[in-house]
Amino acid sequence: MNILPMSGRARVLGDDVNTDYIISSRHKKETIDPALLRRHRLADLDPGFAASVRPGDILVAGRNFGCGSAMEVAVTVVLAAGIRAVVARSFSRTYLRNAMNNGLLAVVADTSRVAEGDVVTLALDAQGRLLFGRQGEPPAACAPIAPFMLEMVEMGGLVGYLRARGGFP
Repeated sequence: MNILPMSGRARVLGDDVNTDYIISSRHKKETIDPALLRRHRLADLDPGFAASVRPGDILVAGRNFGCGSAMEVAVTVVLAAGIRAVVARSFSRTYLRNAMNNGLLAVVADTSRVAEGDVVTLALDAQGRLLFGRQGEPPAACAPIAPFMLEMVEMGGLVGYLRARGGFP
């Protein structure tokens, strides 16, 4: 499965979106099944958000996305909605690792010009650099992601990568 190039509708969030905003702790008392929890995704920030998400949407955020507790369900509930990428100005270290390990592409880029509903694109250029941009504008370089990390995300995360490769290079 090649995840890049990828384009989708931007769903814009602000700075400091913590894991309890992504999926509230009160909902995890009953289950941690992402398929059941996805209807509560980002409900504390926008009660109608979960119902309005479409597969292929791309989350676009400000600084410090995924701060807070280190729960993987904050990643898997995003994936359960059909969202394959989050682009943010910065991520908490734990969320970034959980995202990549679970097959969610986490990209660091300038998101300041993106508005809700814009069509955004992620792609690799001829030199293998990751680019991000809004439709109708030239894309800009993102923070680099190691090729094996992109391959790992394409394989659905760390488990898929290790199964296919039998280990790390």
